[in-house]
Amino acid sequence: MKWRTPFISRFFLLLFLSGLTACSVRKYIPGDETLYKGAEVDVVTDGGKGAKKAVTQELHTLLRPEPNATVLGMRLGLYYHYKSQRKKPGFLNKWLNKKFGEEPVYLSDVDPQRITELMRNRLDNRGFFYSKVSSAIDSTRDYASVAYSAELSKPYTLQQWKIDKDSLAIYGELEKAMAGTRLKAGERFDLELLKYERERIDGVLKGRGYYNFNPDFLIFEADTNRYDQRKFDLFLRLKKGTPQKSVIPYTIDSIAVYPNYSIENDSLPKPWATTEENGIYFVQEEEFFKPKRLEPYILFEKGQEYNAETARLTSNRLSDLGSYKFVNIRFNENDTVSADGKGSLTADIFLSPLTKRSVRAELQAVTKSNGFAGPGIALTYNNRNVFKGGETFSLTGDFSYETQLSGSQNSGLSSIAGGLKANLLLPRLLPFSPSRFNYAVPKTKISLGGDFLKRSQLYTLTSFNGSFGYTWKANRFVFHELNPINITYVNLSNTTAEFDAILEKNPFLSSSFEQQFIAGLTYTFSYNELVDENKDHPIYLSTSLDVAGNTLSLLNGGKSTAFGLEYAQYAKADIDFRYYLKWGKESALVSRVYAGWGIPYGNSSTLPFVKQFFSGGPYSVRAFQIRSLGPGTFSSDEDGNSSFFDQSGNLRLEANLEYRFPIWSYLKGAFFVDAGNVWLTNEVEVDEDESAESIAFNQRLATEGKFGSDWMKELGIGLGFGLRVDIQSFVIRFDFASPLQVPYWPEGERLRTPFIDGGSNNLIFNFAIGYPF
Repeated sequence: MKWRTPFISRFFLLLFLSGLTACSVRKYIPGDETLYKGAEVDVVTDGGKGAKKAVTQELHTLLRPEPNATVLGMRLGLYYHYKSQRKKPGFLNKWLNKKFGEEPVYLSDVDPQRITELMRNRLDNRGFFYSKVSSAIDSTRDYASVAYSAELSKPYTLQQWKIDKDSLAIYGELEKAMAGTRLKAGERFDLELLKYERERIDGVLKGRGYYNFNPDFLIFEADTNRYDQRKFDLFLRLKKGTPQKSVIPYTIDSIAVYPNYSIENDSLPKPWATTEENGIYFVQEEEFFKPKRLEPYILFEKGQEYNAETARLTSNRLSDLGSYKFVNIRFNENDTVSADGKGSLTADIFLSPLTKRSVRAELQAVTKSNGFAGPGIALTYNNRNVFKGGETFSLTGDFSYETQLSGSQNSGLSSIAGGLKANLLLPRLLPFSPSRFNYAVPKTKISLGGDFLKRSQLYTLTSFNGSFGYTWKANRFVFHELNPINITYVNLSNTTAEFDAILEKNPFLSSSFEQQFIAGLTYTFSYNELVDENKDHPIYLSTSLDVAGNTLSLLNGGKSTAFGLEYAQYAKADIDFRYYLKWGKESALVSRVYAGWGIPYGNSSTLPFVKQFFSGGPYSVRAFQIRSLGPGTFSSDEDGNSSFFDQSGNLRLEANLEYRFPIWSYLKGAFFVDAGNVWLTNEVEVDEDESAESIAFNQRLATEGKFGSDWMKELGIGLGFGLRVDIQSFVIRFDFASPLQVPYWPEGERLRTPFIDGGSNNLIFNFAIGYPF
């Protein structure tokens, strides 16, 4: 696919000229109106540059209304609005106004007196009492702006704070709570800080049994009478008329759990259907959830003081079991007060189950960067709470057929793939006793599955895998996954003469298929700030470790086989770091750096084929087809489908930069730059007993694929643009990319003009589900 350069040039020239005409909105401004251009704030203070900058930024947030937006000095949104108001605006102008138009903002819409009042109030709240704020209008016939000036007075600063207490026991708790205060002597008066302190103290008291307390019951009073200078004392006390029930702590008198509660009929089981476990009553007519399995997830106990945070964590843990649709914890006050002046609560926990069994069928249409496409089907069966302890069992089977429609001289090749996988997820750590992880429920995952792939004219690949491990969230951002047992067996069979020739020619590739038994440990750590939508600069970090063969080597006394199979020994690690710079509603600049390295050792000279790194494709360097980069400057001289076998390595480096922006409704756009490649860091063994062709091939692979000091010159670099249909986080992605640097071309000829040079390979189309990173 080639670009028609003259057409593109004329298109952008027309777009530029239309933009210039949009500069002229003056003729559309009504004669009795003046267009508002915006406002500036000048702050005068002797409190230092830091204080001036902070106050200036805060006062800017009070400026209302916002003027019409400009792009390179052009008010395009306003221009589209004016054009659409004509008697015959035309379809294009009406559409542009609907999507990008803005109502005009005139000087008559601005109330400078109101803004100055808001500024004075804000300065009072920040301790700058009796400051002077003024405004002035700078106006011509068509345009006007407002200049605000704030002359800050010397701020009031805190001398000391005290608790104005009486005999109530709650004042002792207030003293303990104030030990963590942010109120410090010498700090400027700040109303927002006082509001924060009230909320913080309320949270502390709610954690110490004060079920009925409210931050509005607290009052801070400032006293300036003792000082001639601008200083004040601060006194904290309870408001008069605070209810008696709000100043006494509460303990939990009883706990009742309803494991099979139905919201639809709002009916409760009969009282006789009750069992007790560790002081907690479980009410269920027919055992739905075993009490001994459910009890560890309830963090509060009979006789404990009420704690709002413990109740919240309990609700989170019960929801995280994966068996319940709704979790509702209700606390009810008892009428009696104990001799020590404490109230009591009853706790009722209502749990509404999810549907126990479900079956899901998916029809799939797959297209890949290597030219393969075809239909597929997947069936998944889920059984929740299968052993009445929150366990989830799932069984997934899939089958697909693909044929190579394009992408090589060997079009028409086909493949049949299928698999069956069973997972059992238990909401606890086995074989350990139930753990009281406060944030979330740790889970044990047991998996067993098998897959087969029959590639016509090449081979049949059958694999079996099993794993036993744990997953848990340490907090909102941190996730761990540890699999101490991870076993994979791969069997290559029914190879054709064509594929045997590939292996014979490439002993390095052949050795990666020989070690078919992989047994080891994997660990993944991830830190993800994207879960906090309020962060403008979130980061994502993921790193993993994969170590295989060490335990088998110890158990077998260093022998290279186990159970009659040669096993692999290697260590592999990678790291994926992403930084998101977000602004506006949906715009973001996303940068990503990835590095992965695998080291074979012991009885392994190469990484197993399924563990090697590759580069290129829709989730990598998008200007190159999948597995078409590397190692280094190497390029397979095989034609068609078989070539990608050669192009992998044990070191991978990549970097990506992508600008994402909204276009219209669910349609988003992106511009991106990708760079990366794979290399070999181990020596490629050259066996003199091999054929001359094999020796030459391995020598070329060793020379061209080895990682060295010139690795940056060997990066595959591409740039492009994309369209994405994003519907509630389900993303269909279309990316168009073109190479900028081609590493397997001769040195000095690797740079090229994207979308222009390169013949039929100047445009690579990627279709994928989900964002690339």
